[in-house]
Amino acid sequence: MTTASTAPPSTGFRHFHEQLTELKQRLLDMSARAEELVDVAMDGLRYRDTSKAEAVIAHDSEIDALEIEIEHRAIALLALQQPMAKDLRFIVGAIKISSDLERVGDHAVNIAQATLRLRGTSTALAHSPAPEIEDMARRARKMLGDALDAFIRADGALGRAVCAADDEVDALHESIFRVLLTHMMENPSTISAALQFLLVSRNLERVADLATNIGEDAVFLAEGKQIKHHFEDRPPPRRDAT
Repeated sequence: MTTASTAPPSTGFRHFHEQLTELKQRLLDMSARAEELVDVAMDGLRYRDTSKAEAVIAHDSEIDALEIEIEHRAIALLALQQPMAKDLRFIVGAIKISSDLERVGDHAVNIAQATLRLRGTSTALAHSPAPEIEDMARRARKMLGDALDAFIRADGALGRAVCAADDEVDALHESIFRVLLTHMMENPSTISAALQFLLVSRNLERVADLATNIGEDAVFLAEGKQIKHHFEDRPPPRRDAT
């Protein structure tokens, strides 16, 4: 009689869920780091603190490294564990979300670079960003935190709420564009500073878009429904008559 050399099924199952927990934690770490970069970038802009702007640029590589680590962990789980159903959706979602968070870091860098360029402007506009930008930053930052929370908790309702909040950020971006355009038309000396604030607004709008992507992934994880591009609202495909 031979003795089986393989580990008991429960051991493999436990090991898989330990790896899944580690993947979740690294995703949370990456999200916290990306959110922090956005916060620091906005502080740099708010107080014209070039040291904070430079710190954002210097620490972007940490986000890049986390994206690679999460992707490697996720691929290893897919290859070695062959997960099914909700676990499979989580792992695939983690790969997509790590890419979105890396891009959030890039947008924080863009905001920091705009702050550095504002050093050379002397108009009143350069020292007083539109109040809408502050509101926009607050909303985009909240969307990002809520979206990751929705994904980790598989909370479809929260994921949908994040997606709905994107319209408010888009409206603020349009308002900021109109305000800055008015400044530039009335006083050409404001053009340089206005363009930098417009760039900041555009990057905050993109952060909100990326949070929306994560919210959509949270809905898919929780409900198995694809809501990107209003996919769930489309009529079912026609079946050809036979």
